[in-house]
Amino acid sequence: MESDKALLRKYLPETAVEAVYGAIVEKNVQLRISRSRSSKLGDYRPAMNGKPHRISLNHDLNPYEFLITFVHELAHLFAFEQYGRRHQPHGQEWKQYFQLLMQPYLKADIFPADVENEIKLHLYDSNAANGSDLNLKRVLQNYDKKKTSVGTVVENLNEKSYFKTRDGRVFQKLELRRKRIKCICMNDNRLYLFSPLALVEPLNGFEPNQFLHLLKKMG
Repeated sequence: MESDKALLRKYLPETAVEAVYGAIVEKNVQLRISRSRSSKLGDYRPAMNGKPHRISLNHDLNPYEFLITFVHELAHLFAFEQYGRRHQPHGQEWKQYFQLLMQPYLKADIFPADVENEIKLHLYDSNAANGSDLNLKRVLQNYDKKKTSVGTVVENLNEKSYFKTRDGRVFQKLELRRKRIKCICMNDNRLYLFSPLALVEPLNGFEPNQFLHLLKKMG
């Protein structure tokens, strides 16, 4: 028990540990700390075939984002127990549980004022994962554990400029499409949609013709 709480203390605000641990025990949740995933912050898998409820959370979330994401996934668990698969993943049923489960953490004075204000707005406009609420995400990024001096977010780049992602691929920024930014990958000439707040490395002075010539030689 204490070892489990000690693990949670590495990722959560101290004042949230007991409540999160209690929810994990009460609902028999198998919590997994996952590698960083660009497509999602967390994941919920329902209990079935003898397996317990499973929640995975990215290891590199700051404590406040880790807590919000846990509550987000826990709301999926509650909605599944009540409605099974007869509801939209982020529909009204899930939203009601998300609002309900977040309230005790807001009353416990866990979050900084700027984060708390954005959470309150987010609770009544929650359509999908935390990352889809750009205002909340922008505030949360101020509390990230690690910041890079060479990186920037995609929305700060000029249109038609080039950047590199952590896996080494090179992209050119194109236009905004709804809430995502369309970019073309120079490595495979395919189009991708990026979150405006995705952290990338700008490539100033990049020469696309030289890069494409090098790719052809390597291929």
